[in-house]
Amino acid sequence: MFLVLTKYVRPTEDVDKFLPAHSEFLDRYYAQGKVIFSGRRNPRTGGAILFNVGTEAEVSEILSHDPFRKNGVTECELYEIIPTKYADAFKTFVEG
Repeated sequence: MFLVLTKYVRPTEDVDKFLPAHSEFLDRYYAQGKVIFSGRRNPRTGGAILFNVGTEAEVSEILSHDPFRKNGVTECELYEIIPTKYADAFKTFVEG
């Protein structure tokens, strides 16, 4: 499991131009069960995405298709997360 924190490196007006395409990009990976959640940070300086995939290479490959990344409006930080405690509702993501 991987947490990606994004940071806007362009004005939000530039980010907003690519928001519909970014949303479609995320929808593809929600449909495949590879994204658990995504959303904006508050204040709006970037976002967060939790991926349910096995390798950093897979996350990097997925992110290479993100319109935000392709158009240079965000930078990403990637963290591997190994859940050790979690709510029952989250069990399906951790245990498969």
